[in-house]
Amino acid sequence: MRILLVAALAVSVVGCTRWSMDHHLNNAYRAYGVGDCQRVTLELSQVDRESRTRRYVQPEVSMLRGQCLERQKLFVDAAQTYQFIIGHYPSSEYAYRARARLDTLQQLGHLPAAGLAKPRPESL
Repeated sequence: MRILLVAALAVSVVGCTRWSMDHHLNNAYRAYGVGDCQRVTLELSQVDRESRTRRYVQPEVSMLRGQCLERQKLFVDAAQTYQFIIGHYPSSEYAYRARARLDTLQQLGHLPAAGLAKPRPESL
């Protein structure tokens, strides 16, 4: 009987964490819809804290973060965020969308034609 109780408690805690993460992600999308990027950033921070064991959420969180950075006219930061998505999640839907956003930023003249600065190896 105790084992069943412990198992039920463990399942409910996992469900609560997932519900909370979804709740914050939904709030972030609502805030983005009304243009409140400060609230988006706060909600995405909550999602980051609760999704450490659920890395599959990271590309979506990063994409929304990049879109907010664009709204704040922080184009280079947004581009770096999109490059993070492409580098870490190359086969995801969000990598495809990130490439499209980078192309758009470049076409609008918000990024240099050569792209973003690449780190150079240290010379001795």
